[in-house]
Order: sequence, then structure tokens, then C-alpha cells
Amino acid sequence: MILLAIDCAASLCAASVYDVAAGRELGRCVRDLGKGHAEHLMAVIDEALTQAGKSYADLGRIAVSTGPGSFTGVRVAVSAARGFSLALKVPAVGVTTLEALAAETRDKFGTRVVLAALDAGRAEIHAAVYDETGNALRKPAVLTLDEAASIVASEQVALAGTASQLIADAVRDKVFTFGPISATADIGTYARLAAGKAGDGERPKPIYLRAPDAKPQAGFVLPREQK
Repeated sequence: MILLAIDCAASLCAASVYDVAAGRELGRCVRDLGKGHAEHLMAVIDEALTQAGKSYADLGRIAVSTGPGSFTGVRVAVSAARGFSLALKVPAVGVTTLEALAAETRDKFGTRVVLAALDAGRAEIHAAVYDETGNALRKPAVLTLDEAASIVASEQVALAGTASQLIADAVRDKVFTFGPISATADIGTYARLAAGKAGDGERPKPIYLRAPDAKPQAGFVLPREQK
């Protein structure tokens, strides 16, 4: 089976074409955009498919990073994955940015408990804890720095994600193991994790963890004419 994985959760716009049976990546395209994922995603996917020598008709599964991360980027990627799933009549599966970062930490250091944490601003941390096999001990949630620090202060936990150093600095007299400190994982990691998930028919959903900053303007609604 051929799998297409896409990720727009952070500054990267990335796609990977992955051969599930062979356990290897066939093609990829990664662009560091910052913004403008919607305008570039289709071109990124086309480039990955071309490199792999595959077409949309060859795809048997779609994988997508579901966040937490950029509101706009996560929404773009999840919407695209759902659209491909419907159009191609293939399952779509979601992989969170936190579980992907935790997986890369285990790839680097071997089996261990990982706290994957992203600096969300406003003194908030988006975090989850995964055991040695990748199962969630604590599901993605919003934590304060003190709450995140209390988790790692009492347990032997490796750190991953952009909030790693913040958490380590808040805990005195303890040496930490650091995985990737980026806002998202390599696109190949998403593909590999999705290859091991069952396509159970449930559509992937964005994981935002908080309300968006942008809100509809109020006070500009024109009154309706009374008849």
C-alpha cells in the first residue's frame, strides 16, 4: 500500500509518499514557508508524488499531522486530507505533532517515557506524555510551566518540542535528555507512524487545544429591513 503523509502544523509544508509494505519512503517535498501553506500544499504533494513515480490513483491511505500547532496550517492540512480521503475513497488517519516528536525521541535514545511539549505563548504549554511504546499516558492538554515542570521533576522523562528548555530550566538539579526541540517532526516520521495505525473510518480532527486568536468582528451587522 502507498501512503501519502502531509504536514502543515508549523512553518514547514511537507509531503511524503511512503511504501507501507516495504517500510520505506519513496519521495518527499519539504518547504519552509512560515505562512501560505494553502497556496503551496498541492504543489508540494505533486512534487513528492513525481519523485516517487506515483499518482493519486496509487494512494491507499492519507496521513496528516493534526496539531497542536498553527491554527491555519493544521486546518489546511486536515481539510486537504479529508478531501483526498473522500475523493479517492481511501482512509485518512491523523498523527499528532506531540506523538511524532515523542517517537523521534525514542528513535534517538531508545525506549523511554517522553514529555512532548510546545510553547504556545500566553504562558501556556501544549503537552502530552507517552510511554516507552508510544501510548499516551497523558493526552494532549494545555499546561502551565509549573504543571509541566512538576511532571518531569518526579519522573525520569525525556523532553521534546519547543518548550523543552523552558521546562528543564524550571527544574533545578536535574539533568534531562532532549529529543528534537522543533515545533514539528520530520514528515517521514508522520508517514511511518500512520503506516502502523488502522484506518478505522474515523476522520482525522484538528487538535487546537485553545480557541483561535482571530475572532469575527462585532458591531458591523446591518439591520434587516422590516416588512
